[in-house]
Amino acid sequence: MRPSIHNLAHKISDSLKLDHIVSGDSRFLSLIHYSKKKISASGKLFWFVLVLALAGLSTYFMAAEGLTPSQQYIFFLLVTAIGLWLSEAIPPFAVGILIIGFLVFTQGSDQLVDNPVNVQKYVNTWSSPVIWLMLGGFFLAEAMKKTGLDLALFRITVRASGKSARQILLALMLTTTLASMLMSNTATAAMMLASIMPLINRNGAKHPLSKALLLGIPAAASVGGMGTIIGSPPNAIAVGALQGMGLEIDFLTWMYFGVPVAIILCIAFWFLLQKSLPEKEAKLDLDFVNEGLTFSKEEKQNRLVVLSVLVLTVGLWMTNPLHGIPVALISGVPIVLLTMFSVIWAKDVRSLPWDTLMLVAGGLALGLALVDSGLAAFIVSKLQFGNELWLLLPLFALASVVLSNIMSNTATTTILVPIALLLVQGNTQHMVLMALTLAFSASCALFLPVSTPPNAIAFSTGLLEQKDFRKGGVFFGLAGPIIAILWALFLANFGLAD
Repeated sequence: MRPSIHNLAHKISDSLKLDHIVSGDSRFLSLIHYSKKKISASGKLFWFVLVLALAGLSTYFMAAEGLTPSQQYIFFLLVTAIGLWLSEAIPPFAVGILIIGFLVFTQGSDQLVDNPVNVQKYVNTWSSPVIWLMLGGFFLAEAMKKTGLDLALFRITVRASGKSARQILLALMLTTTLASMLMSNTATAAMMLASIMPLINRNGAKHPLSKALLLGIPAAASVGGMGTIIGSPPNAIAVGALQGMGLEIDFLTWMYFGVPVAIILCIAFWFLLQKSLPEKEAKLDLDFVNEGLTFSKEEKQNRLVVLSVLVLTVGLWMTNPLHGIPVALISGVPIVLLTMFSVIWAKDVRSLPWDTLMLVAGGLALGLALVDSGLAAFIVSKLQFGNELWLLLPLFALASVVLSNIMSNTATTTILVPIALLLVQGNTQHMVLMALTLAFSASCALFLPVSTPPNAIAFSTGLLEQKDFRKGGVFFGLAGPIIAILWALFLANFGLAD
């Protein structure tokens, strides 16, 4: 007897070890992990030493420009972080820890800098409301995966979409987009790709729908993260940077900007992909979707608990302007209730993507140091762009897309957002638009298999070639920032960016 779709999906996930990389920010590590290749320790050491040497040399020349000792240390850290994020000589989350440790060691020492600062603010990035918001999202995502609510979402989608290839492609892409607003884009792509493997195996790898699904689902997972603050780490970095400058964006306001952009991009890419599907084709066999639909009483109760907690938490996040309960406190709802009702156990907590929180905390600390030390202002003074929003938005959006294709998108926003915000400082609306545009553009990097972990997961199936990603990469790299900018400017006319 054939295994149920639930068991088959988890069997595929286990074989690919998809659940071990749910944080979603190490693209090279993802691809190497899935392709079973190994990285030599000597190669890592070479890149690490080279990065430190280049950082030291760059700092030596920059010191002549009049940088203070404090700024010199932070500039050295900035170049080192960029180099390590690019080369991944150490994992991205380790760079986040290194950033905080380096700042504490150098900026609080009266022997290294002229005016030591209270370094507690760098350590406190661990307790930022953004971190708690993401942690609450992680608990919800883990509970959905553990109870099978994620795969239930897949079943409902397929059954409701009919048996037309075009309808199935659109339904699965939209479902992936919506799911990745609450879950890690890596975990969402892993779950959805594992779920459609029975369909791909039945149709064959050369079937047009198979390739369309393998390209559409990872793309939808990436852009879906635009929809909410917890959907993607770059969103958290942008919100944290704005908070550091005294500007707050609540959960619902972000959704006003992000959800339409994500859905528009998803549908537009579906329109491109569905052109490759034959106009007339036999109806697809979807009987496998109905397999394994019996659940025990305990499983049904756990699903009801998770669904109730999900609705309660997201509802409180979205209505924050009405009740005023801090988002960090709301994030405690899933943490308390899911553990109280024994849906989440200690072993589940240990499997959460803590490395993502380490990376985001490090990114927030680096952004804070760039601004507080005056180094960001110094860099801005060397840029001759002016402060015209119509020029800065597309320029930084393009830089965000390009850099995110070759390095961590969290790292990209960490570097660009503080600089961009200083260029438009003084205008609240422009600062919000700039932060949003940079975060959205960072999620549009899809040109290479290593541009984003969902791409790496799809590529690891062996059913795609590198050139297959180019169409989506070019489309999202150009259309993503344009749509994001136009929509943000449109909403700004209604005062939502004030």
